[in-house]
Amino acid sequence: MLETPDRITVFAADDHPVYREGLARAIQGRPPLHLVGQSSSGREALTQIKRLRPDVALLDVRMPDLGGLEILASLLLDGLPTRIVFVSAFGDSALVYEALAGGASAYIPKHAERHQICDAIVSVARGEAVISPELQTAFVEEVRARERGRRPALSRREQEVLELTADGLSRVQIGERLFLSPHTVKTHLQNTYDKLGVCDRAALIAEAMRRGLIS
Repeated sequence: MLETPDRITVFAADDHPVYREGLARAIQGRPPLHLVGQSSSGREALTQIKRLRPDVALLDVRMPDLGGLEILASLLLDGLPTRIVFVSAFGDSALVYEALAGGASAYIPKHAERHQICDAIVSVARGEAVISPELQTAFVEEVRARERGRRPALSRREQEVLELTADGLSRVQIGERLFLSPHTVKTHLQNTYDKLGVCDRAALIAEAMRRGLIS
């Protein structure tokens, strides 16, 4: 059995104050967890996590200014050891796959009991991976579907950019809608071009429709 650390530092970020405060109380009441900070903003969370270097960070996947997946990518790029637990209201299989494949250690639905979330934090701090039981079947099916190559492995952001592109929005408009820079939107578009084997918007939309990625 893996050993539980004597002290586990935790940072929590969620833009819903009531929910975040409930998480904070649960963490503070559960030894050996120690809450070292919390934030309602993704950008502030990223800054604080880099400064505090907690053992575990609880993040929502979607926050207004900077989402959890972007925070995760930045932390991994900087080589920070903080392990990420996503606690999210969004549980579709593609999103769970993207989070875990991207380096997250756990994915828990927001309606989970507080003690279950605290249990997940402890497990992650021991070096384990945690997927909520209700998400496991969908996650396994997603892995199998991607392995069989039935559809290209578009990330959540790539899928969102694809759908807005099909709606006729420009890169600037898409960026404003998703809180991304035009350069980041361009990168997501280029990645989607590469995955679908096309080189312009018209071909992209046609191929995406053929593959059932958009309707």
